[in-house]
Amino acid sequence: MNTIHIKDKSFTTFITEEKILKEVTRVAAEINRDLKGSEPLFLSVLNGSFMFTADLMKNIDIPCDISFVKLASYCGDSSTGKVKELVGLNEDITGRTVVIVEDIIDTGITMQRLIKTLKARNPKEIRIATLLVKPDKLQVELDIDYVAMNIPNDFIVGYGLDYDGKGRNYRDIYTIVNK
Repeated sequence: MNTIHIKDKSFTTFITEEKILKEVTRVAAEINRDLKGSEPLFLSVLNGSFMFTADLMKNIDIPCDISFVKLASYCGDSSTGKVKELVGLNEDITGRTVVIVEDIIDTGITMQRLIKTLKARNPKEIRIATLLVKPDKLQVELDIDYVAMNIPNDFIVGYGLDYDGKGRNYRDIYTIVNK
């Protein structure tokens, strides 16, 4: 096990890059199968999903578009419970299949807010693809179409996920050691 230190916390390897990429490839295959014949818009939620989005898109072989939106609900290592939209969507999604690409769904509040915002723009359908889900922390009902992995309610960093802006660059996902 590899240990990293970010600011005042230590983290140990939780999910290796090899395991992550295997699950991302599986999710991409499911999307390719399910959305064959459509031309979806992949909507990547920044900043955390940038690595997941990049690896997912390398494995998508159907015609598609990609765009980015930035939402925020975290401060340090805990959710603020309030969602702020920082950068919006400029594309017309009327009648389109939209696939939201998210790094992690824990409470589900951010995703619920994003779905509500997107539904107001009349898409054909909205699907969710997420790298990680914390099922024990969900506070709202969500229909999550594509899940790479379910994880316990631990604080994690790496592969796009951060602690106060740090740690996004690691290839593996690490879990906190000292809480």
